[in-house]
Amino acid sequence: MTENTMTVTVAYGTTKHNITLTAQDGHEPLLKDLCEALTDATGVPAPSQKVIFKGKSLKEMEEPLSSFGIKQGCKLMMIGKRNSPEEEVELKKLKDIEKSMEQTAKKLEKVDGELTGLKNGLPESFSDCRMKKKGLVKTVQGFLAQCDKIEAGISDHLAKIQTKNLALAD
Repeated sequence: MTENTMTVTVAYGTTKHNITLTAQDGHEPLLKDLCEALTDATGVPAPSQKVIFKGKSLKEMEEPLSSFGIKQGCKLMMIGKRNSPEEEVELKKLKDIEKSMEQTAKKLEKVDGELTGLKNGLPESFSDCRMKKKGLVKTVQGFLAQCDKIEAGISDHLAKIQTKNLALAD
């Protein structure tokens, strides 16, 4: 076992999970890294998890595990509930959309680089090229407007979900 890996045992219900975490980019594992690993192991989403160590609920997700006194071989407890199958289906759809958006963002970065390269390299006499470039810029602006509409829709949807979750919590 290298010094940048840590294995802890987490009890969830009647099951014990050995979770091995590896330091990323030279930084020790954070609480959020543990929660992500617990999501993979148990199916309980991170926002629904309550991780407990020595009787205290851990909440500071950006804190390293060592700041809570957690080290190799420690035992923790987690409580929380899995999403309903219906919600899991919706989450899968959202993850697919997120993946598609990441691919689109990469394509946009490539197009931006190509347009930037053209911006300074067109002589005045290339009027057809300049017109074509203007058309491409308008198309990109249309895509950006569409992204703004999608973002507004996502924000509205998130607000509804948060309102519903708050109502359920009461």
